[in-house]
Amino acid sequence: MILFDQVSKMYRGQARPAVHNVTLDVQAGEFVFLVGASGSGKSSLLRLILKEERPSNGTVHVLGQDLKKIPARKVPIFRRSLGVVFQDFRLLPQKTVFDNVAFSLQVIGRSSGFIHEAVPDVLQTVGLASKADNFPHELSGGEQQRVAIARAVVNKPAILVADEPTGNLDPATSAGIMNVLSRINASGTTVLMATHDAGIVNQMQRRVVEISQGRIVRDEHEGGYQEGSVPLGEADTAPIPVVDEREAVEPTPLKKKLDLSVDPDEIPEQFPWELRA
Repeated sequence: MILFDQVSKMYRGQARPAVHNVTLDVQAGEFVFLVGASGSGKSSLLRLILKEERPSNGTVHVLGQDLKKIPARKVPIFRRSLGVVFQDFRLLPQKTVFDNVAFSLQVIGRSSGFIHEAVPDVLQTVGLASKADNFPHELSGGEQQRVAIARAVVNKPAILVADEPTGNLDPATSAGIMNVLSRINASGTTVLMATHDAGIVNQMQRRVVEISQGRIVRDEHEGGYQEGSVPLGEADTAPIPVVDEREAVEPTPLKKKLDLSVDPDEIPEQFPWELRA
């Protein structure tokens, strides 16, 4: 489902790699936590999966495709097989819950009939069927994140990438979000979630991949949250590249113009990249 083969990523102007010789295999249907300190390389790994960045060395395969071989014009089509959830929700404030979720389907050209069948179904899944006509400002933080999850999975992606989805939420609300993600995973969607939330990782006991200074230092099934590990197969004294925190820069925006049935001017800058062709 996701395969990294000896992947490194070096950013221009940086002395050391953000990702260093990473090999990782995520199978279909897995729920994987990606953990590690800020600047460890988690964001770079996610951007490589989403084809926002190209590896400096090695190959990245997602859904059986070598990402280096996907031409730029086909990247939007590739990304339709992925769902992405962010820490900061990125909802359209002037649209209702229903319309926020529906808009993601309109952008990719789904029919009105499909939209009016799929949106209520996914809102039921995330527990927001009764909030379809509400606007984002009328929702709690947890409810807004549920809308963001619904938007990410309404097109039934094979893979859901969640980048700190509980980072702005209290523990009780975070637990509800994790229940939603668990249900989505149980339906067959592969989930890869970057997080700093030790409580969630320890409670769920899923696969844990820990990143430290660009390297995988632990890959453990039914694992917990843990920090300060030594790179796999290396001695304590082995030199480890240090990643400058400037590595975690925003990816270059996609510039190809939209050819859609909706007005491109309606899409604000903060709206998810996967809805921008």
